[in-house]
Amino acid sequence: MQTHRLALDGLRCAGCVSRVEAALSGVDGVTQATVNLVDRTATIQAPASVSAGSLIAAVQAAGYDASPVQGLENIAEQQAGEERHMRTLLRRFVVAACAGIPLLLNMFFDFLPAAQEQAAIWLLIGLLTLATMLYSGRHFYIGAWRGLRHHSATMDTLIATGTGAAWLYSMVILLWPAIIPASLAGMAGHTWFDAALVIIALINLGQALEVRARGKTSESIRRLIGLQASTARVLRDQQEVDIPMAEVVVGDVIRVRPGEKVPVDGELLEGSSTVDESMLTGEPMPVRKQVGDRVVGSTINIAGSFLYTARHVGADTVLAHIIEMVKNAQASKPRIGRMVDRVAGVFVPTVLIIAVLTALIWLNFGPEPRISFALVAAMSVLMIACPCALGLATPISLVVAVGKAAEFGILIRKGEALERASKLTTVVLDKTGTITTGKPVVTDILADDPDQLLRMAAALESGSEHPLAAAILARAGDPAPLACESFQAIAGQGIGGIVAGQSLLLGNMALMMAHGIGMDDGWRDRMQALAAEAKTPMLLACDGRIMGIIAVADPIREGAQEAIAGLQAQGLKVVMLTGDMRKTAEAVAARVGIRELFAEVMPEDKDATIASLQAAGEVVGMVGDGINDAPALSRADVGFAMGAGTDVAIASADITLMRPSLDGIVVAIALSRATLRNIKQNLFGAFIYNSLGIPVAAGLLYPIAGVMLNPMLAGAAMAMSSVTVVSNANRLRLFRPEG
Repeated sequence: MQTHRLALDGLRCAGCVSRVEAALSGVDGVTQATVNLVDRTATIQAPASVSAGSLIAAVQAAGYDASPVQGLENIAEQQAGEERHMRTLLRRFVVAACAGIPLLLNMFFDFLPAAQEQAAIWLLIGLLTLATMLYSGRHFYIGAWRGLRHHSATMDTLIATGTGAAWLYSMVILLWPAIIPASLAGMAGHTWFDAALVIIALINLGQALEVRARGKTSESIRRLIGLQASTARVLRDQQEVDIPMAEVVVGDVIRVRPGEKVPVDGELLEGSSTVDESMLTGEPMPVRKQVGDRVVGSTINIAGSFLYTARHVGADTVLAHIIEMVKNAQASKPRIGRMVDRVAGVFVPTVLIIAVLTALIWLNFGPEPRISFALVAAMSVLMIACPCALGLATPISLVVAVGKAAEFGILIRKGEALERASKLTTVVLDKTGTITTGKPVVTDILADDPDQLLRMAAALESGSEHPLAAAILARAGDPAPLACESFQAIAGQGIGGIVAGQSLLLGNMALMMAHGIGMDDGWRDRMQALAAEAKTPMLLACDGRIMGIIAVADPIREGAQEAIAGLQAQGLKVVMLTGDMRKTAEAVAARVGIRELFAEVMPEDKDATIASLQAAGEVVGMVGDGINDAPALSRADVGFAMGAGTDVAIASADITLMRPSLDGIVVAIALSRATLRNIKQNLFGAFIYNSLGIPVAAGLLYPIAGVMLNPMLAGAAMAMSSVTVVSNANRLRLFRPEG
C-alpha cells in the first residue's frame, strides 16, 4: 500500500468533499480516500498499481481538478497559492462592492431615475451588473456549471442560482414591464441588481476572511518547514561547496560549522561537537556528538566543526517524517467528521428543494405581489443555507489541534486518536522507560571495601549484555576490568565466574541459596530495605562467602510524579504495568502516586491485560516505549509511544511523545478534550444557524411580525457563519495546559 496526496481545486463546501471522496473511493484498488476541506487536499490509500494519474482523472470526472502534492516544497507552494487566492477574493469583493453599494444606497436616497422612467439607463446598469457578476462571481458560476454537468449540487449552485435568478428577474421586468400589473409596480417592479452584487461581494469577503483564518491554522507546519536549512556545505572534488538542499544525496560528506543548522540526517565522520536537539526532544541541554554518533537534520551545531555522512535526505529525514505525520493527522477524519460529511452531502440538494417549495408556497398562498415575495424568500433560503460552516466545523478544529500538539512535541497519527483520547477513563503506564528512564544506575554499594567489590562485580559483568551489567560497568569507570573465566548466566538468579582465581557469584538470594551460601539476617534485612526503595539489590559472594551488596535502580523519570497527579486530576485512573517483581513495582508505584498496578506480567500478556480492562468497560490509553509494548499499544483505544523508544513502538502507537516526559500525555489528553469541545461548539453553531436561518429566510416571521429577511443579509450571514467557525477553531491556538 502507498499513500497519495492530491491538491484539489474547485472545492467549496462539504457537498464537494462527499462527491470527491466518492469519486476517489470508486477507483479500483483504493482502500481509503479522505478529503480535507480546510487545506483542499485528498489523502488516498491504495496499492502501488494505482497511479496518481488515475486518481486525478477520477477527481476531474467529478467536476474538480487535482495535482500531486510531493515534498515540503509543494506545501510551501500551496500556502503561497492560498495567499494569492485570498488577494484575488479581496479584489473581487472590492469590484462587486464598488458596483453594488451605490445601487443599494439608491434604495434609500433615490438619486437614480426610476426604472419605469429611464429603462435604458437601467438596462445599461443591468449589463454592467452582469459584467461585474461574471468578474467577481465567475468562480461560483463555473462551479455551478461543473456541478450541473456532473449531476451534483454544491455551494456554488446555491449562490449562482440565487444571484442569477435576481439578475434574470430584474432584466425581465426591465424588458417586459407590462407583465407587472400597474397596481403592483412599486414593489414587484423593484430590480435586484444591488442584491446580486452585494451578495457576491459579501460572500467573496467572507471567503477571503476564511482563507486568512485558515492560513493561521497551518502556522505549525510553516514553523516546522522553517526549521530546515536552506543550503548544505558539501565536500565535492576535495572542495567544500554550498548547494541547495534539494541537491544533497545519500553518501554526501557535509561540513557543519559552529552556529549552523545540520542540513540532513547522518553519521559523524570527523570531529566532535555539541548539538542543540531541542527542536526534536524538547531538552534544552546540548548533546555531545563524537565520531559514529547520529546527527539529525535541522538541529543546531553549538560548538565545534565536524564532517558527517548524509544517511537520510529529502522526504526520509526525521523532520520530513514529523511534517508528514502532522499533515496525515490533519487530513484524517474522526468519526464525528465523517458523520457530518454524510449529512452535508445531501444538504445542498435538500436546500434546493426547500427553496423551490418556498417559492411555490408564496406564489400560491402569499400576499401580492406574490412573485416578489416568492423571489425574496427563495433567494434568502439559497443564500443562508450553504453548509460551508457545517463542513468546516470538524476539520478546521482538527487541523489547529494537530498543529498545536506538534508545538508541544506531540505527534498525532490520526484524527480519530485525538477524538478517542478525549474519552479515556484509564491510562496504563509501562514502568521501564516510561515512568522510569530505562537506564539503570548503581545507587548503593554496601561492603567493607566498596572499590574492590565494584571491581570484582565489573569483572563478572564484562561478559554480560544485561542492562544491570551496563550500570555496573558505567559506575566502575574506564579502568579495564579484571579478566573473567568460566562465565555463566543463571536465568532468573544472576551470574557466576572465576576472577583472579576466585569463584564469584553475583545475583539474588535464590542464587546464594542454590549454591549453599548462608547469609545472616543482616544481609536479608538490607536486601529487603533496598527492594522496598524500588532498587534491585544483588549479593556478591567470593569463594562461598558474601562480600557485600550492589544495588541498581532505574531512576524515576523527572516530572513523572507531577504528570501522574495531573492525569488523576483530570479524572483518569492511572495503572502501572510491568514485568518486574511486585515488591519493586509497588515501591515505584508508591513513589509516583499510583494506587493500582499489574506486576510480573510477561511481555506476551501485556495486551491481554489491556483487553481485560477494556472488557471491564474502561476506555484505555497505553503508554510504552519498547518492542514488547507494541501489541499492547495496538490493543489500547489510544496508544502513546515515548519518542525515545523503538521504531516498532512508535509505529504501533496513535500518538508519539517526542520529548522524554510524561507531561506530554497530560497535554495530549487535555488538548483532545479541548478539541472535542471546540468541534461540538462549531457543530452546534452551524446546526443552529441552519435550523433557525432557513425557516426565517423562507418567511416564517412574515405572518407573525410582517418581516422578510433581505437576501443580502442572508448572504452576509452565510459568509460570516464560516468565518465564525474558523475563528472559533483558531482559539485552540491559544491552548495552554493548566499548570
